[in-house]
Amino acid sequence: MARPVVGISGNAYFLDDQYPVQACGVYNLDAVSEVCDATVIVVPCLPHLNPIEDLMDVCDGFVFTGARPNVHPEEYGEQPTEAHGVFDRDRDAVTLPLIRACVDRGQPVLGICRGFQEFNVAFGGTLHPEIRELPGRMNHRMPPDGTLEEKFALRHEVSINKGSPFARIFAAERVLTNTLHGQGIKAAANRVVIDGRADDGTPEAISIKGAPGFALAVQWHPEYNASKDPVSRALFGAFGVACAVWRTGKGMQRTS
Repeated sequence: MARPVVGISGNAYFLDDQYPVQACGVYNLDAVSEVCDATVIVVPCLPHLNPIEDLMDVCDGFVFTGARPNVHPEEYGEQPTEAHGVFDRDRDAVTLPLIRACVDRGQPVLGICRGFQEFNVAFGGTLHPEIRELPGRMNHRMPPDGTLEEKFALRHEVSINKGSPFARIFAAERVLTNTLHGQGIKAAANRVVIDGRADDGTPEAISIKGAPGFALAVQWHPEYNASKDPVSRALFGAFGVACAVWRTGKGMQRTS
């Protein structure tokens, strides 16, 4: 059987500051192709293009990536401020219902950074606009200077709950990760289980309670150096297996 097909959320950019495009980071593409052993497509986050059901029929799983724009606070009942940064309402309109629909169906989904935050908002949670301003929190943002290697360097540990899906995937109760985010979970949604935290208490790994399939998200960026970093490789590998199992089930439905 052919490799599973994984859709990766696109993000809005302007080419030459004027031509609108939908794009995805190559690190995400490489991680899914090489570690998940999957065929990759970039899903344009433009709600007028594709019905959610069509996307789910085409893809076996989805990765919701990081992005510079943040989830609009109106999605979780708050008003925007300067601290919330910039937004992408088209991405909100695609990813939030797509996450909910995939979880309900049991179709594999993996959230990364903004995708992690989308998981929480999709099920009714809220976000802090700037967690480094909270007492006792470290600065989780990307270092402003340095090479990409320095910006994506492993910077802090995450404590993983015993018995959680992440503990099984990582076979460890503490893992070392990078950190490149400004926002974070404020109130976890009822269905969101916080399975891992940084030492300052910031939620870093979550799963969805009662999800019939793979539904995990991390606040860090495992796509960087994914084939060589043992934590990233384990996470994408487990997601790839889940997507392959889903594809096998679809094939059985077609032939039955």
